[in-house]
Amino acid sequence: MTLRHLRIFVAVYQERSITRAADRLHLAQPSVSLAIRELEENYKIRLFERFSRRLFITEQGEQLYDYALHIISLFDEMEEKIPAWKQSATLRIGSSVTIGNFLLPALIQQYTRELPSVNPKVTINNSGFIEDAVLDNRLDFALIEGNTQHPNIVSEPFLEDRICFICSPRHPLLTKNKVTLKDISACPFVLREKGSAGREAAEDLMNYNQLPINIVWESVSTQSLVRAVSRDIGISALPCLLAADALNQGIISRIPFDAPALHRSFSIIYHKNKYLTENVLRFMEMCRSFGDGCQDVHFVIS
Repeated sequence: MTLRHLRIFVAVYQERSITRAADRLHLAQPSVSLAIRELEENYKIRLFERFSRRLFITEQGEQLYDYALHIISLFDEMEEKIPAWKQSATLRIGSSVTIGNFLLPALIQQYTRELPSVNPKVTINNSGFIEDAVLDNRLDFALIEGNTQHPNIVSEPFLEDRICFICSPRHPLLTKNKVTLKDISACPFVLREKGSAGREAAEDLMNYNQLPINIVWESVSTQSLVRAVSRDIGISALPCLLAADALNQGIISRIPFDAPALHRSFSIIYHKNKYLTENVLRFMEMCRSFGDGCQDVHFVIS
């Protein structure tokens, strides 16, 4: 049985007439009669009795009317409120640490200005944790460094970045005409924790070229690394976007060395079966626009 059957039944009950119910609902009289008969046959009850060309509700019909009225009322209330749900929804956003520190605050600020009734709920963690949360539907979508190879996750790059080697403005490497990877390998390193983008890029690059890497300082804080580098404790490898402020302020300097392995992308990821609401799609579009604008940062710190 459908909601249509219940609406017809309620109209017949209230009008006590098939003809008047049909007129009220703008239906043909046979269609109304058929709907009542289908209800009776489906539930094997009698809803109305006819005496002297008048309809009388049965006791079973009275009981059904209470339920039908309640169901229709709830459905109509739901339809009335659904449009407001889209405006006051919670947006579950995941982010890797670098993006959470550098990009996400500005994105959230812009988004909440445009859609103040939407409530972003942010989770910042390493990329592995974020991918698992997307797969478990604990996040609507996420922003991560690099790409994912999981077959159930859609990955869409929205911003290009690279890892840069940094040192203090007084470091001897800055006086060389050409810096080689062997020169960099000979320096002590201060790096983020295992699994971080800068550390993985530095270790992979050294391992691929069969060069040692001497890590003398490890920290989960990018600011701590920047301070250590500025005091000549060692050199480091950080995403250029993450190091941009300190580079532009002259606190640290970029070592003039580049390699294809140091280039990477930031990606929007979501489950392939996830329904993307208008609110999610708007945030994704904002990320793409933000990514286009952020490319200017590369000219500042190159």
